[in-house]
Amino acid sequence: MTLTTDFRALDAPPPQPARKSDYAHYRIVPAKYPARTVGTVFSVIVIFAILNSVLSNPRWGWDVFAEWFFAEPVLAGLGRTLLLTLLGATFGFLLGTALALARVSGSPLLGSLSWGYVWLFRSIPLIVLLLVLNNLGYLYETITLGVPFTEISFFSYQTTQLLTPFAAAVLGLALNQAAFCSEIIRGGILSVDQGQLEAAAALGLPRSRQASRIILPQAMRTILPTGFNEIIGLAKGTSMVYILALPELFYTIQIIYRRNLEVIPLLMVATVWYLVILSVLSFIQHHIERYYSKGALRNPPPSLIGNALAKLRRSTASVQAAGTTSAPLVVREAGTPVSWASLARSGGEVRIQAVSKSFGPLKVLDDVSLTIPRGSVTVILGQSGSGKSTLLRAINHLERVDDGFVSIDGELIGYRQDGDTLYELKEKDILKRRVDVGMVFQNFNLFPHLTALENVIEAPITVRNIGRDEAVAQARELLARVGLSEKAEAYPRQLSGGQQQRVAIARALALRPKVLLFDEPTSALDPELVGEVLDVIRELASSGTTLIVVTHEIGFAREVADRVVFMEQGRILETGSPEKVFGAPDHPRTREFLAKVL
Repeated sequence: MTLTTDFRALDAPPPQPARKSDYAHYRIVPAKYPARTVGTVFSVIVIFAILNSVLSNPRWGWDVFAEWFFAEPVLAGLGRTLLLTLLGATFGFLLGTALALARVSGSPLLGSLSWGYVWLFRSIPLIVLLLVLNNLGYLYETITLGVPFTEISFFSYQTTQLLTPFAAAVLGLALNQAAFCSEIIRGGILSVDQGQLEAAAALGLPRSRQASRIILPQAMRTILPTGFNEIIGLAKGTSMVYILALPELFYTIQIIYRRNLEVIPLLMVATVWYLVILSVLSFIQHHIERYYSKGALRNPPPSLIGNALAKLRRSTASVQAAGTTSAPLVVREAGTPVSWASLARSGGEVRIQAVSKSFGPLKVLDDVSLTIPRGSVTVILGQSGSGKSTLLRAINHLERVDDGFVSIDGELIGYRQDGDTLYELKEKDILKRRVDVGMVFQNFNLFPHLTALENVIEAPITVRNIGRDEAVAQARELLARVGLSEKAEAYPRQLSGGQQQRVAIARALALRPKVLLFDEPTSALDPELVGEVLDVIRELASSGTTLIVVTHEIGFAREVADRVVFMEQGRILETGSPEKVFGAPDHPRTREFLAKVL
């Protein structure tokens, strides 16, 4: 007889009722925070107590406050305060901008002069400056404009006639404000990433356009909060002009309460008007900050200024469209592929002749010579620090070389030849020649405050003088070619890394350059995003544009490159076809490098 025992049955727990797995209809009770409730009750009590104390105490003199709040002398003083604030802020920021640009300029003497101004006027108390300006006639009887150190004079006036108390007040406030605004603006300029300047320069944008379209809009995010603090401080600081007996708001209030002895009610009149000024300025600051926050946030809040400008652009466009008869646009059929050949330009021959570059004692490029045929694809390999990126940046003169030169189709980049001497071109001439050399940066360097479409059309409109409609049509074709037609209105922050890099490629191609440089285009990407960028470059390889690619993607180089260049310690050790370099390299250092990466 066989005895079989099922121990699992003995240990099995008693059956449990089936548990619900659907939580959709459960009642949710929010967590309670007693401390928050206590804090809220306490705040209500404090606010009520303050209001009750102020409104129920007859000594505050609210009837006197109501009598004088809209009185003519008070409103006249308020108007003078607002005018002083407006003029002082306007002239102060204009002069401060000039001083900031002087500080960051390449002129040591101009920078020193700007620093000296800031040092002096930040040191002098405003009240002292106002008194000195008001008594300037004691030092100089006349103010004359003419040619220094000659008797040539354009006009001459008595100082006391020209520098009235109001003029002295405006001048003093502006001079004082400029010293502080200069540092605020300089800090904003310095806060813009260096890559933004390089990207703008690589596109050939003029310096004025770089400043107005790229640098200042991004710097404004840093400038605005502190700048408006200065304007608000200036609005209150206008009370200092009482020393000149100028009847602005606070001085007018002083005159009135000295006559009727109602000190507190009149001071409350001034206080409330200052609160009104502060509230208006804060409202303006809020919406200006919203306008300049575009691109800084994934979901930027709506801006009154942005909406107003958009409506103005739409109305202007509709008026122009109504008054213009033009040929109908040719719409490409859906699904029709756009060829790279129609979007690119025939390539140029690049000649690098005996180029050397040092950073202090470190020699990064050492007598590099290389000729790259037009329409070819050249891949530059080497370990980090071998000089690959520096050589790439030397091609479009983002790096000034110490010796040698680079030419494209026989035209020097960055220099003018006169016999055996090379003269470096001025920046505006370098920018013009740089247009033929597009560059895609390792870290994308898209302009964050511009949409993908705006990034692509900026250079063609500014540099190539293409009409906006034509530039937009070409940009949309480029974005469609890189698979981003639906992202045209997205800001860079709203795109993935691979999408940003593809926008950067479209932006570089929009100028139809002869040569396109890629500085490690996939190194800043996640592995999953590398393929989509390399696919775009593969297709570009058949477009006829000369491509020079710095990369660590050996498989890509083996597949696409016409020639592979291997660099080590600033020198070219080996060049050849992918089959030759990867299959049978000549130099032992090349074999050692490939053995580690293959």
